[in-house]
Amino acid sequence: MLSFRTISSFVIYNAPGSQKAQRQMEVVQVLHMNKGAGVTSYAMNSAVQSKIISVTKPAIERAIKETLCSISWPVSMGIADLGCSSGPNALLVVTEILDAVFDTCCHLERSSPEFKVYLNDLFSNDFNNIFTSLPAFYRKQSQEKESGFGPCFILGAPGSFYGRLFPSNSLHFVHSSSSLHWLSQVPIGVEGRSLNKGKIYISKSSPQCVLDAYLSQFQNDFSFFLKSRSQEMVTGARMVLSFMARKDVDPTTPESCYQWELLAHALMTMVAQGVIEEEKVDLFDAPYYAPCIQELKLEIEKEGSFVMDWSDGYEIDWDDGADQMVTDESLAPLSSEERVARTIRAVVESMLESHFGGHIMDELFRRYAKLVGDHLSNTRTRYYNLVISLVKKA
Repeated sequence: MLSFRTISSFVIYNAPGSQKAQRQMEVVQVLHMNKGAGVTSYAMNSAVQSKIISVTKPAIERAIKETLCSISWPVSMGIADLGCSSGPNALLVVTEILDAVFDTCCHLERSSPEFKVYLNDLFSNDFNNIFTSLPAFYRKQSQEKESGFGPCFILGAPGSFYGRLFPSNSLHFVHSSSSLHWLSQVPIGVEGRSLNKGKIYISKSSPQCVLDAYLSQFQNDFSFFLKSRSQEMVTGARMVLSFMARKDVDPTTPESCYQWELLAHALMTMVAQGVIEEEKVDLFDAPYYAPCIQELKLEIEKEGSFVMDWSDGYEIDWDDGADQMVTDESLAPLSSEERVARTIRAVVESMLESHFGGHIMDELFRRYAKLVGDHLSNTRTRYYNLVISLVKKA
């Protein structure tokens, strides 16, 4: 009979003391999706991320099957979802992974392992939102899975994935969606300096030193991510990683940065009217980087613990899936630009509020929605989402 347990585990991300640890802890404290279930929450405004998960479902199924066919059959299978966030998407991923294992067990006529499923995100993540939805998740899984499916132990594992999170050789499958484009910190050499005037991320007007700093930070972070996972995963285990990326080697390409360009524009209109100080904008830089496949391959080869067995890319409209967003039926339907603005707000508001103050958020995203609407009326802009599968080498 299918059974579930929930255990909350806690890990320490980085020992305090160094400047690097302090900069990283700042991001850990302020980077989180909007909590709760209100109109600006991530739970209510994550349809684009749900779309990304749905299009990568075949990649998860393929990786699970290949993993179970290539390693010694596990008695207990360790699974980690890194950057799980909150809301319906967190348990959607777990469901897809368990379904893939269940189907593989049936196909191979093998008994099911038991499961240790780790849900990971930063300490400030709304884990309560996930845990309160577990009873319904348990009931649905118990109804759908036949008897004999192994017990599932669901654990919370708060902490940054840019460092160790789990015991050595304990994981058989690792998943991450819409998370690895977030850096551990604002790039070294950029933070606290007005180098990127009038911008909050890479843009066509950014000096080369800003582009170099972002690339260097991504390289360091992604290499450390791979090294950490290599110690936690068994030989032959797989990772499926999905994140915002770009097709072009040029980091200023619109597909990877134009949403930030419009947000900077909205902030600068508030500067022009004296609502906020220009220096505030100059001193804010997003801890974000959308890599290209060439940059990923280079770091994977340099770190040396994994082999990339395949990759794929998908284009997704800025408001793709947004028609699935839950809204108050008594209110008028949201326009496309309002849906896009709410999606972005649910993700970045915590960082912006920490720097600029919460009192400007409503006005900022009203202006942002107007700019998005003007842009979408002339251009069909899409995100580029990259999916890669990595195998742990012997």
